[in-house]
Amino acid sequence: MFTGIVSDLGEVLDISGTGDVLFRIRTVFKMDEVPIGASIANNGVCLTVIDRGPDWFAVQASAETLAKTTLGGWRPGTKVNLERAMRIGDELGGHIVSGHVDGVAKVVSIRPENDSLRFTFEAPAGLARFVAPKGSVALDGVSLTVNEVDGARFGVNIIPHTRSVTTFGTYVPGSPVNMEIDMLARYVARLLEKD
Repeated sequence: MFTGIVSDLGEVLDISGTGDVLFRIRTVFKMDEVPIGASIANNGVCLTVIDRGPDWFAVQASAETLAKTTLGGWRPGTKVNLERAMRIGDELGGHIVSGHVDGVAKVVSIRPENDSLRFTFEAPAGLARFVAPKGSVALDGVSLTVNEVDGARFGVNIIPHTRSVTTFGTYVPGSPVNMEIDMLARYVARLLEKD
């Protein structure tokens, strides 16, 4: 489990393999404190550390993960939002994020709003019903509060700090982002389904 509070802006160093792919990611995490087998969220995707060095770690993504997330478009040099798994007793600064991406949303527009930027996203088919004003959503692993919803489109405000320490500083209209809906919304919707 994660909180959606990004703690490092890493970078893809290299990529190898076909089908399942190995990514080597540069990080400022103290990798001698991260055991093999630990979970790290990479742009919101929970992946297992399978190798590590002093300033990098390696993860393997299955063909399914590559097809259902933005990871299939990564190249060396791609910036990656990183978060280590939450520990019992850690501050929950964002919301509960599982690291299981539900789909890929797209940036529709970006416009200034005071010191912030208002990002409008379009949710993939089937996920829009889980997005509610003042609810939570994780986009590329970043916990965000939804400001407004209009059909499949929804808006969030991104403050300058978030732009500078996450991949939000690199997005343009059309950019794809991994989307994880709020866990509570998922279960409420399931409970309300008619048998």
